Amino acid sequence: MHVLLNPVGSHGDVHPFIGLGRALAARGHQITLITAAPFRGLAEANGWAFAQVGTDDFFETMIGNPDLWHPRKSISLLFSDSGIPQTLRESFAHIQSRYVRGDTVLVAGSLGMAARIAYDALGIPLATVHLQPSLFASVEAPPVFATVRFRGWWPSWFRRFLYWFGDRALVDPKLGPHVNAFRQELGLAPVRRILGRWLHSPQRVIGFFPDWYGSAGDWPPQVRTTGFVFYDREENQELPPNVRSFLDAGTPPVVFTFGSAMRFAGPYFAVAVEACRRLGIRGLLLGKGRDVVPPDLPASVLHAEYAPFSLVLPRAAAVVHHGGIGTSAQAMQAGIRQLIVPFAFDQPDNADRLARLGVARVVYPRAFNTTNVATELKTLLTAPEVDRACQVVAARFAGTDPLEETCRLVEELRGTDRPVA
Repeated sequence: MHVLLNPVGSHGDVHPFIGLGRALAARGHQITLITAAPFRGLAEANGWAFAQVGTDDFFETMIGNPDLWHPRKSISLLFSDSGIPQTLRESFAHIQSRYVRGDTVLVAGSLGMAARIAYDALGIPLATVHLQPSLFASVEAPPVFATVRFRGWWPSWFRRFLYWFGDRALVDPKLGPHVNAFRQELGLAPVRRILGRWLHSPQRVIGFFPDWYGSAGDWPPQVRTTGFVFYDREENQELPPNVRSFLDAGTPPVVFTFGSAMRFAGPYFAVAVEACRRLGIRGLLLGKGRDVVPPDLPASVLHAEYAPFSLVLPRAAAVVHHGGIGTSAQAMQAGIRQLIVPFAFDQPDNADRLARLGVARVVYPRAFNTTNVATELKTLLTAPEVDRACQVVAARFAGTDPLEETCRLVEELRGTDRPVA
């Protein structure tokens, strides 16, 4: 079977697909990775075919825009003429040219709109993968958004109205012209409620998270959740020598990281250093580029551009991060405390879920100053109930094998091609 993997996004969005691809390849399947240029090396390292989406600088241009981290402007940027819509035709062409009826299955990320169009136009079997539960417009268990929090006393009709309004007034005007113009070229009817309803594959939707992290009775019936899927290093990859030496040299540090796509973390790292000084604790700053951290780091604080979370977090006292689902899941598995600084996208919802699990506290970006961070970290590091909650959650990862179940769900789609006119 030939599996086309079409993740859309940053490293946190792509890495779970690498983990899935490796598991499928180990079961004898052919893999092609269809995504942005920076991930070519991952495909080639695994011996897979690679189909580039976008220009060489498309990815860096997107993540280099500060609007990507704004709670409202981020969605407008992603869905603008310079964002994801410009890659629709190219992504579709990659899928179409590799599709062999009866032997090809397409697995796409949440924003894989070209994959969803390919399902309608070509009849290719499609599984949509959502890494986080915030992608489901649930009335029963609504997610937390950066710009609005559903109140428990709001009636169901009003919640449904808000979803409808968000789709029809905010999302469809941005995405609809791009998606429907291309659909018209292919002889397909226009679609509405693109993000809230249409984007899910009618055939199969896989949640890369466990039921205890997110589930609701009003999710689409084709949804299956399998568990968190990890990939952050090759099998024999070790810690960078400077990181290993730092971890060996003292007490477990607090790790600070604000996302692989964050290029504007300088002020947050500066606060991190001062908070560590104030508390007398060690800190490990993980972020791309030496210019994002203060120039005069104390000996108790180390900066590294990258280190695998799977090797670092089990040796940390806590992690301060943006609330991306990958970092959140790695920290839960490691059984460590979390301080979340949610900016946009799914991050506020993840922060809310982690706080309700008892493993995290939340500081919003505008309140991220030395006093608040030091206060929250001191509470986290000294509260026995947080430690107990972390151990309870970490124990839930024992004995789970989400990749086995996910591979089975993908393999079941082989030969389910739809007839097309």
